[in-house]
Amino acid sequence: MAKTLLVTGGAGFIGSCFVLQARARGERVINLDKLTYAGNPDNLASLVNDPDHILVQGDIGNAELVGLLLSQYKPDAVVNFAAESHVDRSIIDPEAFVRTNVLGTSTLLRVVKNWWQNLDEPARSSFRFLHVSTDEVFGALKPGDPAFCETTPYSPNSPYSASKAASDHLVRAFHETYKLPILITNCSNNYGPRQFPEKLIPLMILNALDGNALPVYGTGSNIRDWLHVEDHCSAIALVLEKGLVGESYNIGGHSERTNLEVVKTICAILQDEVPSPTRYADQITFVEDRPGHDFRYAIDCSKIERELGWKPAHSFDTGLADTVRWYLANEEWIENVRSGAYLDWIDSNYGHRG
Repeated sequence: MAKTLLVTGGAGFIGSCFVLQARARGERVINLDKLTYAGNPDNLASLVNDPDHILVQGDIGNAELVGLLLSQYKPDAVVNFAAESHVDRSIIDPEAFVRTNVLGTSTLLRVVKNWWQNLDEPARSSFRFLHVSTDEVFGALKPGDPAFCETTPYSPNSPYSASKAASDHLVRAFHETYKLPILITNCSNNYGPRQFPEKLIPLMILNALDGNALPVYGTGSNIRDWLHVEDHCSAIALVLEKGLVGESYNIGGHSERTNLEVVKTICAILQDEVPSPTRYADQITFVEDRPGHDFRYAIDCSKIERELGWKPAHSFDTGLADTVRWYLANEEWIENVRSGAYLDWIDSNYGHRG
């Protein structure tokens, strides 16, 4: 019998990719999403007439709604993607991140725990709560430091990463205190189709095509490990199926690049795909660095590779080229997300940094 999953935040960039993969596997999905600026039903357009994808607009902090969905659909697992996730936004409005990432996760855990405790066997033993988190909870690395592993101490440096660290601790506490069968995944920077264009890669693609400046923080020397969203979601599914209860698993792409390298690569791909008489790279503009900008993230994902047999399927060069082509081919999706609110945000975050 196919599984039923309650997926929170399943209309966002990563969550929607997971939902599409889950439906391809034949799993029924109850999709709870607040549908804020980054929760986009267009990401799920292919499921619009699918009776086994039930999209519900709502907040994980709404205990009554979460309880209703649990009792009505009796999911085999809850997969929690719901989060505010952009560092720059967290610097401007940290309380919004506390509300969703800390208080929202706390409410979700409490309601799920109360429902799970009343399940009969074997449903009680087979149930899982999987919490999706980030490598940013571990802090920052210097150039020669070993990559983050699952036992790296938490040391968050931004309001975003601090709120995610708090949510991770809550999830683990519910396992230790109440024996809720949890799993935690910590991923590196994601990229791929349908990413909201406040993030680095889609922002650079769209700014380049529009002839706008390509704003790079500082000197562009900050390093990230890039993970294709499809690889991330396949790893989450594997952890959900085979992961050891109470454990965390790091998920990375084996693709460390400086921000400047990423931007220059995007410019080169665009020059091949949409030749410009002027070089896209000439649009690169170095802007004032953001506060508390972590220098380097890198993920050691040997645990998930060794214990569960997962490996990323995409190389960064191929995956990035495919991502650029997706944005070139999906103008309608882009126009639908580039609302006035998005443009106001870009101006408020980058307008004073020139």
